[in-house]
This record gives sequence, structure tokens and C-alpha cells, in this order.
Amino acid sequence: MGDKGTSNYSDVTDFILVGFRVRPEFHILLFLLFLLVYGMVLLGNISMMAITVIDSQLNTPMYFFLGNLSFIDLSYSTVIAPKAMINFLSEKKTVSFAGCAAQFFLFALFIVTEGFVLAAMAYDRFIAICNPLLYSVHMSRRLCTQLVAGSYFCGWVSSLLQVSVTFSVTFCASRVIDHFYCDSYQIEISCSNLFVNKMVSLSLAAFIILPTIVIIVVSYIYIVSTVLKIPSSEGRKKGFFACSFHLGVVSVLYGTVSFVYLTPPSNPELRKVASVFYILVTPMLNPLIYSLRNKDVKQALRKILWKKKALS
Repeated sequence: MGDKGTSNYSDVTDFILVGFRVRPEFHILLFLLFLLVYGMVLLGNISMMAITVIDSQLNTPMYFFLGNLSFIDLSYSTVIAPKAMINFLSEKKTVSFAGCAAQFFLFALFIVTEGFVLAAMAYDRFIAICNPLLYSVHMSRRLCTQLVAGSYFCGWVSSLLQVSVTFSVTFCASRVIDHFYCDSYQIEISCSNLFVNKMVSLSLAAFIILPTIVIIVVSYIYIVSTVLKIPSSEGRKKGFFACSFHLGVVSVLYGTVSFVYLTPPSNPELRKVASVFYILVTPMLNPLIYSLRNKDVKQALRKILWKKKALS
């Protein structure tokens, strides 16, 4: 009989998700915390999507991108959070091979798509501030639709390549994944030559992820230079205010993702905590950030609630 520790790819039927290495009594606390935050993710992002669809006054490029951003945030949180909460309360913290591959594929799809949508939003702010007279010409409905469709296409290509190379290796060291969801960490338990995996990851970073960062950085360089040329302090304040929320979201997302994927894995638990930020915290905060101080969104929400109250 062969040793299970040396079983190959074809023998693997499931993986064990370690989750957070805390005492068992803290698992209920983690479950309640995830449940609370995930509930706020659902409420905030579904509300944002509903508002952008129902209110015709929000039929603009910015809110079109915001509606898609809310859908993406909701989607990748849903891919991760429910399974993590089930494992917090379960003794068998397992996920099937197919389930792990599907979770990894969907998460990579939505997280990469979000990067491109954020880049499209940066371009939208660039046109709105630097070329306001040509805004309606440049940011047509057709172009906005193409930008979002292209974002999903790039996310699909990226996730397909990552899943293909990650799950085609030989898993012979262990079935244990030291995380609370299936991510690229599982390749660390492989005994195959990971040269191809690393080359694919570097290529994706160079040709898919890096361009989104360049677009965002260049857009904001032009935005800042344009805003600084505004003669009145009130005008400069409005200009910075118009793009500060988006820049904050970008900074939190790319900051935590960079910390998780680009830093040495010296402290796995700290990396898991950082993962919670872009899986749950950022999707929870995005609707709040874009709506709390946004008069259009608050007015649309009041209008919807007033209609609901009038009908009841």
C-alpha cells in the first residue's frame, strides 16, 4: 500500500482548510463576526445595485461603474464567506477538490475584474475633471459597457490560467491548506516543479494586473495637476473631494492585496487577517464610502423609501 503523504494529483479528492489558528471557543466568535460583516456586505451592495438601477437620475457612467463594483464586491465575498463560516462551526474543515478549484476560479475572476473596474473608474474621474466639456462624448454608454465587459474578460482569462496551472500539479506533500479559503497557497503543498506556475503568475502580474495600476496612477497624476491649477480654494476642495473616495478604496484594496501576495510568508496568521480586509471589510465599506456623503445616492434612497412608505 502506498503512503497517503505521497499520493498524487489523481488521488486527491478534497483539501483541509486550516482557517485561523485560534482556540476552539473563538470559532463561534469568528463565525458571528463574519456573519455580521457579511450581512452588512449583502445589505450595502444590494442596496447600491438597486438604487443605481431604479433611479433614472443615477443613469450616469460613474453610477454604472459603482453598480458593477457593488456586484463584484458582493460576488467575491459570497464565494469565500459562507464556506468560511461553515468551517468555523465544523470539525471537518474540508473542501472538495472541485469545490476548491471553483472557489479559486471565481475569487480570481472577481478580484481581477475589480482591479480593471477601478481602473475604468479612475479614467472616468480623469475625463470628468480634466476634460469636463467632452465628458459626455468620451464616456458614452457604449464605451462604459465595453470597459466593464473587457474587465470581466480579463478576469476570466486570468482566473482560467491560474486555475489551470495551479491544479495541474502533483499534490504529494499534504492536503492541508493553511488558510480559510482556497487560494494560490495550495501550490505550496505540491511536490511538482513550480517554475511554470511562477512564470504564469509573473506574466499575469506584468500584463494584466500592472496595467490597471499604471492607469490609476497616471490618471490621478493628471487629476491632481489639474485640480491644483484651479484658482479658488473651494474649487480645489471640490475637485479633490470628487475623487478622494475612489482613491481611498483603491489604496485599501491594492495595499492589502500587495501585503498578502508580495510579502514573504513569515507570518501566515497576519496574512489571513489582511485577507479579511479585501474579502469582507472593503466590500462592506465601499457602499458606505460612496453613499454616505453623496447627495445623489442619499436623495435616491430617500425617494425609494418614500415610495415604499406611500405604497404600504
